[in-house]
Parts: sequence; C-alpha cells; structure tokens
Amino acid sequence: MAIDYHHLKHRAFAPVHQHYTARDTMLYALSLGLGNDPLDAAALPFVYEGAPGGLRALPTLAVVLGYPGFWAREADTGIDWVKLLHGEQRVRWHQPLPADCAVVGKSRITHLTDKGEGRGAIMITERRVETEAGALLATMQQVSFLRGDGGYSEQGGGQPSDEPLAPLPHTPQDRAPDCTDTQLIRPEAALLYRLMGDYNPLHADPAVAAKAGFDRPILHGLASYGLVAHALLRQCAGGDAARLKALDIRFAAPVYPGETLVTEIWRVPGQAGQFQLRARVAERDKVVLSHGVAELG
Repeated sequence: MAIDYHHLKHRAFAPVHQHYTARDTMLYALSLGLGNDPLDAAALPFVYEGAPGGLRALPTLAVVLGYPGFWAREADTGIDWVKLLHGEQRVRWHQPLPADCAVVGKSRITHLTDKGEGRGAIMITERRVETEAGALLATMQQVSFLRGDGGYSEQGGGQPSDEPLAPLPHTPQDRAPDCTDTQLIRPEAALLYRLMGDYNPLHADPAVAAKAGFDRPILHGLASYGLVAHALLRQCAGGDAARLKALDIRFAAPVYPGETLVTEIWRVPGQAGQFQLRARVAERDKVVLSHGVAELG
C-alpha cells in the first residue's frame, strides 16, 4: 500500500490529554543523568522538590508530552514504518514548562515531500503542547525520513509534493568550538528513558537490537536531544531552563548507553543568544547529532 498525500495531510489526530506530575518531571531529569553527582547543586532544582525556588522542569520534557503514539504503523497510513527514521527534531518554547501541569497535545502533518523513487520521502509532523486552559507551551516539528515511500508523486493521480523545510546549517568548520561539555551517559539510560512513554524494544531488548543491526540496545534519539539541550544550558545559560527558546538538531548516528557524549558549542558572531552545536561520542569519535541551532533568551 503506497502513501496517499491527501489522506496523510488531512489525517485527523485526536487531542492527547495528559497530566504530568512532579514525579514525572523528576523522573525525566533523572533519566538524562541529572543527579548523578549528589553534590551538584545546579541539578537539584530538576530532581528535588525541596531545592531553593522549588522544582523546575527541564524544557525538553515537552518532547514527551501529548505524544500521539507510533501512529505511522497503523494500516491506513500506507507508510512503510519499518523503514521510518526520526531524522530531525525542531522545538520552539513559548514559556517555561510548569513542574506539574495538565496539558493537551495537538498533532497534524504539515509537509510531505517526495524525494523520488528509491530516495524516500520526508514527512513533517507538528505537535503543539498547550495547557488545558489553552496557553501554548511549546511547538515541535518532527522530521521523519520515510525511506520506503519515495516516488509516490510520480505514480499519477495528482499527488503533489511540498517544498521541504529550510535546511539546518552546518556547524563551523574554520574554528574550534567556543565551549565543550562532556557527560557520561548512564548505562541504564535507555531503560529509564523508555518510562517516558517510548517502549520500542529496540531500546531495551538485545535480541531486537541485533535484528536491527546493532550490537546492543541504542539510546532514544530524543534522550540524546535532551542531553544536548542540558549541556547548552549548563555551559551557556547558567543552568537557567527558562532561557531556552529554540533548539533544532539532526540525528546523525545512534548513541549507546554508557558512552561519553561531547557537546561542542559555537556562538554565532554578532547575534546575541544564537548558537550552533553538534555532539559526538568520545569513545568512537563519531558525530551523532549534527546541524544544531539554538536560541537562548
């Protein structure tokens, strides 16, 4: 079954109502490794309700809120979901996330771009996370590479192809990063992060990981996204979560729990609060997140 442009673009998503609690906020931060050092006072506000000023939510908690589930595997989509890859994540924050809140996730497909037979297609899914009262907290764009669905617009029937999003820029090649952050990923990080709602066995079961071509379970891409965001806050914002306004990044290669993630950050000359970044795994000297752009307020 091939994908149908008009069906996907008009596919209805039921609003997802979710009430996350202080416990969920703390568990999310713990899954990213905050609290590894019991004497790290900067991490306490994200994992301990008794910290000065009370508990705060990491901004990237937004990526697990109001999630409609892995709907791409449903039969009506026509998507070859086995070949689907989460290629990029783009997020804009409109206000800080509360530590405890009832929210609504509203999803829709905004772009479907045909790259041609054998080259796949690109799908952009937008999700807006709002409070139950209607206040907008965050807007997310998930860029998915549909590797098995290219050529749909070449098959007749008047199926169009949307213009893609503007590409993310390469990080500077002519100068060293302005700052670098190094963090050890917990060996059980994927097992903890799956409790946020993504129960794909690829992140837990060695047998499933082996069938997918990996020698052990891999870390969720959105977990590595959260790690990079926290590195940026730690290095450039004094740990102030409220300052993160936007973060877009490409998933370039898998990350394994237990590895060391090195985030490299460049300030954009002449543009206050603008940064470029990427992350690599020290043990393999492999870039795993690339083309990162961020804004701090």
